[in-house]
Amino acid sequence: MGLQYDVTIITVRPGTHPQALKVLKDTLANAPGLLACWYSEIGALNQILILRDGSDANATIASRMQTLSSGNPFGVGEWLVSMTMDTYAAFDFLPPIKPGKFGPCYEVRTYLLKADGLAPTIELWRKAVPARNTVSPLLTAMTSMSGAVTRFMHIWPYPSLDERARLRSKAVNDGVWPPPGGPGHLAEMQNDIYLPAAFSPLH
Repeated sequence: MGLQYDVTIITVRPGTHPQALKVLKDTLANAPGLLACWYSEIGALNQILILRDGSDANATIASRMQTLSSGNPFGVGEWLVSMTMDTYAAFDFLPPIKPGKFGPCYEVRTYLLKADGLAPTIELWRKAVPARNTVSPLLTAMTSMSGAVTRFMHIWPYPSLDERARLRSKAVNDGVWPPPGGPGHLAEMQNDIYLPAAFSPLH
């Protein structure tokens, strides 16, 4: 199957994410495979995204069951509005996500693909990503294996919002992005900017 990731998105009441992140610092301290804990700044607000290594499917399911059975998911139940837990499979040509400082601005784009859109999207990205990476690096691109399908998520780190705008324009002007024909396979789109919690391995 290749690389898999567990993506949990917690929506909390407005103005409560600082309190929630303080609790998550402790509840996630020993979480196996933790890669990121980010909070949304632009886009769908009041969200906290937790990204973990999901390569051990049995461990992922057990962890989810433990969380859902606790009555106080991740210790943030008092602020919780909703929560999703999904498994994503990375495109097969991409390296594993490694902790490090790449942001602090992380652009998370999620698309709903047309029914026949996944296979051609992977091939278009396989050809286009190396040239796009010369402008700024892709963190990952992956497709949902649970929940609403077929979703396609890709994550780009940037040092600032201004740099994001500059680098995206450069990629277009250099002719290396978007992949030719890629947008034709998309049905819906959501774009969010996340910032890292102080304890996030990816920051």
